[in-house]
Amino acid sequence: MIKLLENGELDADSLELKDVIDVDLLQRFQDNFAVGMNIASVTVDRNGTPVTKPSSYTKFCNFTQSSEKGTSRCAESHRKGGEEAVRTGKPYIYRCHAGLIDFAAPITVAGHLVGTILGGQILTESPDIDHIKKTAAEIDLDSSEYIDTVEHVYRTEEKNVKAAADVLFIVSNAFSDMGYEKLRLGNMSQNLADNFSQISATMEELSASSVNVTNNQQNLSKEIVNVKNISIEINTILDSIKSIADQTKMLGLNAAIEAARAGEAGQGFGVVATEIRKLSESSKQTALKVIGLTEKIQNSVNITIETSNETLKTTEQQASAIQEVTANLMEVTSLTEELNTMANDSRRS
Repeated sequence: MIKLLENGELDADSLELKDVIDVDLLQRFQDNFAVGMNIASVTVDRNGTPVTKPSSYTKFCNFTQSSEKGTSRCAESHRKGGEEAVRTGKPYIYRCHAGLIDFAAPITVAGHLVGTILGGQILTESPDIDHIKKTAAEIDLDSSEYIDTVEHVYRTEEKNVKAAADVLFIVSNAFSDMGYEKLRLGNMSQNLADNFSQISATMEELSASSVNVTNNQQNLSKEIVNVKNISIEINTILDSIKSIADQTKMLGLNAAIEAARAGEAGQGFGVVATEIRKLSESSKQTALKVIGLTEKIQNSVNITIETSNETLKTTEQQASAIQEVTANLMEVTSLTEELNTMANDSRRS
């Protein structure tokens, strides 16, 4: 199972050979190479379990593995060869327990072993018949038949064995590197898609919020205008009160004059007239103070309206900018999803 590190990168140590190499493609390459070079091969995972079918196995090796002891010895021989190849990090050529030339080529990903290509089953010189007879006896096989099958083993020069091992090593690791990069590409594009989706969702929330702010600001501007209109109406009413106070003062003055003419009989009426004048003067002064306050309110409202209009303009610009950014993020998200699809398609192809 492919795992991720805390930073979101692929955990190369968790990768299996089948995660980075198309096994069908590897099988075709292995089969064609075995036929072209007359060299048997098979690919195993890091645990030594075959992931491909054997290619061009010799009759000699098939006969060897027809014995339980022979199979066990072959497995042990392959294990030692594979371990040495892993230790050196390059193809390792060796002689197997039965006397044939084999090699092991490690397949790595980011420095981690994912598998090994085992090849060979050839000779670079005439077989050691005495060794063949001894091996046949040790693994419970008929020595004459064993000798007969070894005579059909392909023979080549040692340099050809080394070249074959190098080719398998280079190609198989190129496959694994490409597969690993495709995995990384797919993982990165998926991370990008996830991140951009999250950012896009956040921007959509901000856009919705900015619309609400704009609407609230518009409502606030309307209410401020209403307050200004109400203060104007208050001033109009206060002007009326001031006018009434002036008229009342004149009436009080006239009443005082008439009370003076009436003499002693008009003294009580004169007191009332005096109080009326005082009340009208007080009402006038109060009205003037209120008018002054409402003028200050109007000035403050005017400043608030200007500020509100500027704020409204800014919030509208922000809303427009957020919508534009959201649109761009959606486009980028679409591109990353397309990139992720391309990475996955290329991995399957």
